[in-house]
Amino acid sequence: MSAAQPSGNGAPHLLVVIDPVARRTDGESVRIAKDVLSAGSHAKICLPDSPGEFARALSRRGGRRPVVIGDDRALRRAVSLLHREREPAMSALSLIPVGASDALELAHSLGVPNGAVAAARTALDGAVRRLDLLVDDSDGVVLGALRIPALSGAPGAGAGAGRSEVSSVWDTCRSLVRALVRPAPPEPPAAPPTHRLRVEADGVVLNDLDRPVASVTVTSGCGDDGLAAVTIDAPDTAPVTTEAKAVTVSGADFRYRADIQVAGPVRTRTWTVRAGAWGLMLPAG
Repeated sequence: MSAAQPSGNGAPHLLVVIDPVARRTDGESVRIAKDVLSAGSHAKICLPDSPGEFARALSRRGGRRPVVIGDDRALRRAVSLLHREREPAMSALSLIPVGASDALELAHSLGVPNGAVAAARTALDGAVRRLDLLVDDSDGVVLGALRIPALSGAPGAGAGAGRSEVSSVWDTCRSLVRALVRPAPPEPPAAPPTHRLRVEADGVVLNDLDRPVASVTVTSGCGDDGLAAVTIDAPDTAPVTTEAKAVTVSGADFRYRADIQVAGPVRTRTWTVRAGAWGLMLPAG
């Protein structure tokens, strides 16, 4: 890990943490962002090579405001680490989005500018916007959206393994003859995959195990009231929607997608909104 300390009067003091994936993906954008930040601030530049070094850099920031150069995963990692410090008011964070387009969807949905120059200038003179955070009972965080999709079951392995090779050949021949004699009937459409989940919003049961659902979505920051938007999609009925402070999902083992990260399987999990729990530098005005 290396560091540099430029000089300047009246400029903000920044800790610039450059994610290794960003350095490999787009070194030119990283260089441009670093130059803009160094020209306009007292910037300490850190180049961590591992998650451990990334965490140590943030923990040793002192009074410097953190700036992360990287993608959505780097942003999630930084917010998670800052959240676990249990500060009364989490340090305001800046992001310079560098990475593949599909790895920057969260950053752009939060209002972070496209382009290294625009994002770096926002880190220097933007305004802090306080944002909600979804925190689960294992201390995991969700910055944007949580989704629990139903997954199709994989077909059983080894089907027909006990048949002899000769039998398989005859089966194939018979199938071919039948296909030549008459057209095969159309295959019925596959039923959409579903979950058997119990979903509670602030203690109120929205769905129980006797009613299958296709997916559950929880989105933080849906308004200024510190509540999350909850949507339950079922295969044959209209979606159920509500807002809640806390959402508990339980049932058979399920996986969930928190922003861009897949977690689980778990049997039960509760997510709670922490209103205004973190700050992100966004364009002023």
